[in-house]
Amino acid sequence: MMSLFVLNKIIPKARFTTLTGQPNCFFSTLNILKDSLTLMNVEENGICRITMNSIKKRNALSLSMLQELIERFKTAAENDRVRAVILAHNGPCFSAGHDLKELTSDNTKSYHAQVFQRCTELMNLIQDIPTPVIAEVNGIATAAGCQLVATCDIAVATHTSSFAVPGVLIGLFCSTPGVALARSIHRKQALKMLFTGDPITAQEALSYGLINEIVSEEKLQQTSKLLASRITRHSRHVIGIGKATFYRQIKENRDNAYCLAEKVMVENLEHVDAQEGILSFFQKRPPKWIN
Repeated sequence: MMSLFVLNKIIPKARFTTLTGQPNCFFSTLNILKDSLTLMNVEENGICRITMNSIKKRNALSLSMLQELIERFKTAAENDRVRAVILAHNGPCFSAGHDLKELTSDNTKSYHAQVFQRCTELMNLIQDIPTPVIAEVNGIATAAGCQLVATCDIAVATHTSSFAVPGVLIGLFCSTPGVALARSIHRKQALKMLFTGDPITAQEALSYGLINEIVSEEKLQQTSKLLASRITRHSRHVIGIGKATFYRQIKENRDNAYCLAEKVMVENLEHVDAQEGILSFFQKRPPKWIN
């Protein structure tokens, strides 16, 4: 993770501010790094915005971009104030997928393996962190970029957005994006996209279950922020329990999934926020979450 020490080495005159407005604390708003591949900003309501900012390269998931995103998500997950993350982008492309220049024979097999390992690390991290992640799409998401959308917990897109896994067109089947697609949309729709390489519209993505909502470009940020705020009003601890359990139980058969979920609900009841929520229900008042 990029520590505050490292950041101060890069830009020693910069003054970092936290949610409380105090300088030089661990978690900072990082919009001052205008030349970074990614930007990060945290609002007072606990919404963290991570923005891919490699416009000239269509936000390609190069090895350096992947590493920066991993650092950003780790930083967000380790901050107790962050309750939801929005993954956004600058430029007309959400992400064009891997940087093909890194995948030529000019680089070694071990380098290629490192690229895909880092990509898998990022995808797993997004689903493993306790905070929900919302993809905010206003443009094209192809190959590993489409994989990124499929991996996020929730996705909102504009009417003009499109999605594709076109690796087959250049002789490199989108096998790793297929992992996320197969767990996000119906198998036959996933295979149609993978075998043909054809893009789908936002409306098709909505009908497939790849995205949750379609909005106008003007309302995109407002919609994703509103969605995030509807999450942040709940207990961070309870949301974390729910997210972790959801991704664990979908890997199990029905009986094992119920067994797992039963145990989690009993343990959840022992947490102070659960008892506070139940008490507030009977007392007809808003809950006061500890977390």
